[in-house]
Amino acid sequence: MIRVKKIETDQELQEAFKIREIVFIDEQECPPEEEFDGLDEESIHFIAYITGEPVGTSRYRTTDKGVKLERFAVLKEHRGKGVGKRLVQTAIVQIAATFEAGTLLYMHAQLDAMPLYARYGFEKVGDKFVEAGIEHFLMKKTFS
Repeated sequence: MIRVKKIETDQELQEAFKIREIVFIDEQECPPEEEFDGLDEESIHFIAYITGEPVGTSRYRTTDKGVKLERFAVLKEHRGKGVGKRLVQTAIVQIAATFEAGTLLYMHAQLDAMPLYARYGFEKVGDKFVEAGIEHFLMKKTFS
């Protein structure tokens, strides 16, 4: 069973950082200084567990454009089990409880994750771009 919760303790945050290190730095070869960008303190973080083991994470933060969802990461051995889906759902529910209708939600989506985000109403905007050495598209949706 997948359990996703808002991060409330330093231990949970450290578990999330470890997942991001494994997925983004080790697996995808993202530079550590780009992954740990100094914006974690101003972000709301989530962690996903399967039978008590931390397996996925994400965060969102407010920007001058709206609410940016980012750092969706699921450990390789747990992909395809619905963890990413639950992380997206949980973030959207939290945002719905916090922000007004009409708020812009957006993300820089890696190509292979775009179908997941599209299921939740995010639409591709503009041209493909490279961020941290990885191809992305901007995806947006207006929260209603």
